[in-house]
Amino acid sequence: MKEIILKINEYKKELITTALESGYDAILTNDKNIEKIKGLARINVISENGDLKINKDVFLVTIKNKEDEIRAAELGRKNMVIVRTTDWNIIPLENLIAKSDNIFVEVDNIEKAKLSVEILEKGVRGIVLETNDIQTIIDVAKIIKKIGTKINLIEFSINKIEKLPLGDRVCIDTCSNMYSGQGMLIGNSSSGLFLVNSESEENPYVNPRPFRVNAGGVHSYILMPENKTSYLSELKSGTNCLIVNYKGETEIGIIGRVKIEKRPMLLISGKYEGNEYTVILQNAETIKLVQAGGKTISVVELKQGDKVLGYIEKAGRHFGEKIEEKIIEK
Repeated sequence: MKEIILKINEYKKELITTALESGYDAILTNDKNIEKIKGLARINVISENGDLKINKDVFLVTIKNKEDEIRAAELGRKNMVIVRTTDWNIIPLENLIAKSDNIFVEVDNIEKAKLSVEILEKGVRGIVLETNDIQTIIDVAKIIKKIGTKINLIEFSINKIEKLPLGDRVCIDTCSNMYSGQGMLIGNSSSGLFLVNSESEENPYVNPRPFRVNAGGVHSYILMPENKTSYLSELKSGTNCLIVNYKGETEIGIIGRVKIEKRPMLLISGKYEGNEYTVILQNAETIKLVQAGGKTISVVELKQGDKVLGYIEKAGRHFGEKIEEKIIEK
C-alpha cells in the first residue's frame, strides 16, 4: 500500500488529528513541533531530530536539472527520498520510479497525488502532501489508501472434492469488514492459491462475520503484502494481511486474532492449463470460494467442472520470498 506523509510548518492540531484519523504514515515538520505531535498519538515524525532524521534516514531533493535527477536516483537506491520542485511538471517521475522503489513526491492537491501513485502503473512509494485544507487531507487518504497492487486472477476448473478427517484449521479475524466476493488467497502450494470468501454472507446457520476468513489447514500458504507468502500457522495479531476481491483488487488488512480449532476438512483440487492445484478447507456450508463476477459457491455444493477464482505463479519460496530454484510441491 502507498504511504502518505503530511507536511506542516506550523503546528495546527486539527490538521494533524485529521491526518492521524485518516491513516497517514508520518508527519514532516520542524523539530519544534515534535513534542506536541507525539502528545496526540504514536506516529513517525520526519525532521532533523525526529524518528526519521533528514539527511540521514530521509533525503530531500529539489529537482531543478538533470544533475538533481541523477542525485535523487542515486540516493533512492538505498534511502527514502522526497523529491520537490518549484515547477511540479518538470519532476521526471518516470525516470526516478524506474530506478528506485524509495521515491516520495511532494504534492499539494488530489490530482497530483493520484497521478504520482499511478504513473507507470507502479507509481511512487508515497506522497508528501502540503496543505492547510482538512478536506483535502481526508480526500487524498481515501484515494491513496485504496490504491493497491492488482493481481491477475485465473479460473481453476474443479476436478476433485474429497472428504478428510479432522484437522487443525485457521480462522483469520481482521480489523476490517469485508464484503461478498472479497477474501484471501489460500492454497497447499505457493504456486496455486484459491480465493476463499470472507464470512460476509447471510446464512441459516450462523450470523455473518464479515471480518473473518475461514482459511483452511494450518499448513496452508497465504498470499501476503509485497507478494510474499506465509504459512497460516505463522500468522498472529497485529500482522498485516492481504485482502483480495474478485476483480483482483487488493488492500491491506490487520489481523486482530487467529483461531485454530479441530474441524472436519475437505481436499479441493482444481486444474489450470493442465496443472493441478489443491487447497484444504473446513467441511462446512459457510466456507465459500469465489467465482467470476463475485458470485460465491459453498464448498459443500462444489462439483466437478465448477470454475473458481485463484492465483498462480512459478513455484518456489524460501521463508516467504520468491526464489529461482527447482522446488516440487504436491
